[in-house]
Amino acid sequence: METDKGKLMGMLRLMHTIRVFEQTAQQLFTEGLARGDFQGALHSYEGEEAIAVGACSCLRKDDYVVSTHRGHGHCIAKGADVARMLAELQGRETGYSRGRGGSMHIFDAERRFMGGYGIVGGNLPLAAGLALASQYREEDTVTVCMFGDGASNTGNFGETMNLAALWDLPIVFLVENNLYGMGTQVTRASAVPDLSRRVSGYGMESAHVDGMDLLAIRALSDDVVAECRAGRGPWFIEAKTYRYRGHSMADPATYRTKDEVEEWRVRDPISIYEKQLLGAGLITDEEIRGISAEIDAVVDESVKFAEESPFPQADALYDHVYASGE
Repeated sequence: METDKGKLMGMLRLMHTIRVFEQTAQQLFTEGLARGDFQGALHSYEGEEAIAVGACSCLRKDDYVVSTHRGHGHCIAKGADVARMLAELQGRETGYSRGRGGSMHIFDAERRFMGGYGIVGGNLPLAAGLALASQYREEDTVTVCMFGDGASNTGNFGETMNLAALWDLPIVFLVENNLYGMGTQVTRASAVPDLSRRVSGYGMESAHVDGMDLLAIRALSDDVVAECRAGRGPWFIEAKTYRYRGHSMADPATYRTKDEVEEWRVRDPISIYEKQLLGAGLITDEEIRGISAEIDAVVDESVKFAEESPFPQADALYDHVYASGE
């Protein structure tokens, strides 16, 4: 384990921030104060925090991250402002997309967080385009494309993997295999549940990682990002993880047993990381409690900021669209 305490504590803060953000967003949604992009479309990242934090901790500010419909954690891990994110969820003018994008379409160009996408697999070719642009401009920037196991069964998947491998693009495809595509278990939807095997036919390098272990993800991502930055891309990573909630707020997740959920909660990524830090003597229980209290306060202030922010004016309805009526 590395001994840079500042960086290690920073990753713990990010994991706690994602967890508290998601729990807060769910509460606001239940109270009717935050909305998804359509009824029930608020997708929790709770349980998957280690993947976003581990992968993004290896990136520079000028590297690109392309997200999914379950993208809050990716956005926070890339350094986004939680207050502006909560404002976006509540449709406020101070949100990242000025209240027009909602949960699935937060976009932060300054940090090169290139947005979430509601179309499953729709982000894959866009991410390849960003990587192609880096290559064309002879930059050493890297693109990390996050997606779920369900996206690996779309037509975009095969086309994108082929072009990325053909053109040696500087891109990391990171599939967050949380075992369910909406309510369908991956073994019922994929003839080959080992998703990393899908890319071997394209000659692409691939690796597996425990998606609940932050340090394992960070170590692998550090190596893979360095390979892509040096022109030895693309790479494919399959991270096995688990979402604690249903597919969205509209999903009661009755297709899973309580025992299955509890088995995964025992391997909670935040608890695992805290135990690793405690075992190495790099943190104390008191410091952990302090971080938890600090993040609670930050999110509470962010909620207040969002609630006090204005809604967009009606006459701005046609701003930033390609065409408008008379």
